[in-house]
Amino acid sequence: MSSGCFVVLEGPEGAGKTTLLRGLADRCRALGIGAVMVREPGGTPVAEALRGELLNADRPWTPAMELLYMTTARADLVTRVIRPALAEGRAVFSDRFDLSTMAYQGAGRGLPMEHVRWVNDAATGGLTPDVTLVLDLDPAVGRERQHAAGKGADRMEREDATFHERVAQAYLAASGPGVHHLQADASPEDVLNAAWRVLQRERPETFGPTSE
Repeated sequence: MSSGCFVVLEGPEGAGKTTLLRGLADRCRALGIGAVMVREPGGTPVAEALRGELLNADRPWTPAMELLYMTTARADLVTRVIRPALAEGRAVFSDRFDLSTMAYQGAGRGLPMEHVRWVNDAATGGLTPDVTLVLDLDPAVGRERQHAAGKGADRMEREDATFHERVAQAYLAASGPGVHHLQADASPEDVLNAAWRVLQRERPETFGPTSE
């Protein structure tokens, strides 16, 4: 049985990850590509319950508690959804994964990066994405987008501008195997097309050869 492909969408608040995920899902369906779409935290009953607590603006959290809850939700999602789907040879798309922990709990909250990496590795069993699409956007623009859309701010989104700037800078600095940066200030269609070209170059056996 062939192994699947694990694709992660990352970026600061308002970067358009959810919109891109929907566009990728539509394109996969149109092309007959078996794909599983998940979000973090979430994707299982346990992880969705943890998500409700983590994003509740009335809940007090320490950075360490936040890290452990986030990675507990991730561990359940990896075990129950992501690994089984990959073993079936399917493409899995996740709205956030390990890089978000480095950006939010590491850079944003100031937790030691070596601790964040260790906890995340324990939660995922060492699973890493094949492709990570980072949507780069000025955090101020992201906040304007959310305000214009009338989106209510959750606990994370209510953090001050300096927190979100640290997160955005961590994303801008992200690099490594399979990491690709996309300009999120482009139109949703342009972002989708750019993302699809990356997937075709990285995994033509799954997403088809690029015409470039």
